[in-house]
Amino acid sequence: MAVLTKKFDVVVVGAGGSGLRAALQLSEAGLSVAVLSKVFPTRSHTVAAQGGIGASLGNMAEDNWHYHFYDTVKGSDWLGDQDAIEFMCREAPNVVYELEHFGMPFDRNPDGTIYQRPFGGHSANYGEKAVPRACAAADRTGHALLHTLYQRNVRANTQFFVEWMALDLIRDSEGDVLGVTALEMETGEVMNLQAKITLFATGGAGRIFAASTNAFINTGDGLGMAARAGIPLQDMEFWQFHPTGVAGAGVLITEGVRGEGGILRNANGERFMERYAPTLKDLAPRDFVSRSMDQEIKEGRGVGPNKDHVLLDVTHIGKETIMKRLPSIFEIAKKFANVDATKEPIPVVPTIHYQMGGIPTNIHGQVVVPHELGAGMSSGNKVVNGFYAVGECSCVSVHGANRLGTNSLLDLVVFGRAAGNHIVESIKSGARAHKELPKDAADKTLARLARLDGSTSGENAQDVADTIRATMQAHAAVFRTQETMDKGVVEIMKVAEQVANIHVKDKSKVFNTARIEALEVDNLIEAAKATMVSAAARHECRGAHTVYDYEKKPEDDPYMGRNDKEWLKHTLWYSEANRLDYKPVVLKPLTVDSVPLKPRTF
Repeated sequence: MAVLTKKFDVVVVGAGGSGLRAALQLSEAGLSVAVLSKVFPTRSHTVAAQGGIGASLGNMAEDNWHYHFYDTVKGSDWLGDQDAIEFMCREAPNVVYELEHFGMPFDRNPDGTIYQRPFGGHSANYGEKAVPRACAAADRTGHALLHTLYQRNVRANTQFFVEWMALDLIRDSEGDVLGVTALEMETGEVMNLQAKITLFATGGAGRIFAASTNAFINTGDGLGMAARAGIPLQDMEFWQFHPTGVAGAGVLITEGVRGEGGILRNANGERFMERYAPTLKDLAPRDFVSRSMDQEIKEGRGVGPNKDHVLLDVTHIGKETIMKRLPSIFEIAKKFANVDATKEPIPVVPTIHYQMGGIPTNIHGQVVVPHELGAGMSSGNKVVNGFYAVGECSCVSVHGANRLGTNSLLDLVVFGRAAGNHIVESIKSGARAHKELPKDAADKTLARLARLDGSTSGENAQDVADTIRATMQAHAAVFRTQETMDKGVVEIMKVAEQVANIHVKDKSKVFNTARIEALEVDNLIEAAKATMVSAAARHECRGAHTVYDYEKKPEDDPYMGRNDKEWLKHTLWYSEANRLDYKPVVLKPLTVDSVPLKPRTF
């Protein structure tokens, strides 16, 4: 079967915040850019981000990037690479002011400066008090950011391939990435998209869990493609549960609610976070708040007939502030919890929200794989030529074991812009040119499609996807035990066998969504295996990875089960044979002193 080829300077897979920010830089430099998206760009999951984008502007209180740097390192439980964290925090004010100049409609203070609200884990003077650092457009910040970047890309004549799905990376015998194979949903036809540079901005894989704030499109497509092509996935054991998903629905209630003064209460009406985090209270980092909520529920102080959630109370904030600063939250509470947030509290429970791990990269967005160091440790400094990744699908490791709220939108624009600049320089200097595609460039993709098209019986794709989600929810949730994780590894490998036996009844090509869903399951299973195997191997508590077997009380161990001697290292998971490798955490920043290891209290 002949497969047509289209040539571009750069192929960007994904049209969320990071993909659009990179594409803008590339298009404005005069490069030919193709941006692939499964959905219309402004439907990308960035649109769901609510609370704000973090930057030390100091518009409402004393703040500087050093404090932001400290909070991010501490929030990461010292698993974040401090050189990358410094780069992001120093760039933060620049990219926010750039967005302002692009026309992003931030809320304003009376003096005209950008409005900033407090957010979990953000402090002044190295943890002494909460500080407003979240630059907000009401509670629709991601929506405003995505539309702003899309409009700028239209202005720059970026070429969009809407309702296209990238299927596999194209690599040559030297390991260079030469583009992707992709499926046009409208026709069902496969095409080679050849590029000097391929950039993944495919978002996270939050749909590997049953209860998730993620959109249905978040199926880890970039992770699956990378894993199948032999690229390792880094730190996939670390998944952030957002403290406040609507109980029973999973829809996100932004941390900005607590930034505006919202309070978490248990069945007794007690503001329980004062006991767990006496300094930052309800604005402690997300992993900390999620565990505290889970503890309240486990000890019988949960709310409702099943005592399975807690309450988020904003009634004291006042209707005027709620309708001005949190209008979307008012609507969400009404639609998904049937409560009037101005008069009654919102039922909430921790819900999977964000992956800290992903495709390993450097601060330029270049994908890096390890040079072997021996003794089970590697150094991540070998660049995969022609391959970049930015946004949630990547792991430059600014988030480490736990991401601070507002650093996700910041991550998108800082590293989207950085990758764009690096690619422009690389192509303009002549360092990257088109290489001839291998004759078998599309063979693996065609074989995957042929397997589905030729199937006569087997598993239903959505049934298998639901089994993945149920398995991950049962074995890799907020609190983990070694036994449940070990069982999870066995169970997820059984599900992988089912994935290989998926059957699609509908053999048509035009907008065959069943076919698309089956192809997405190929990606879901790679993300699920990476998560489960990496988690079972990490024998400590760190950030979002809390394991009952290793958890200790503060009076017995101030580090509460964190083991820096043995586990201060990044996990690298390879799909082939479920192999694990490790590499050191970068503790040396670019220009300032490192943040020394110490207990993480709030």
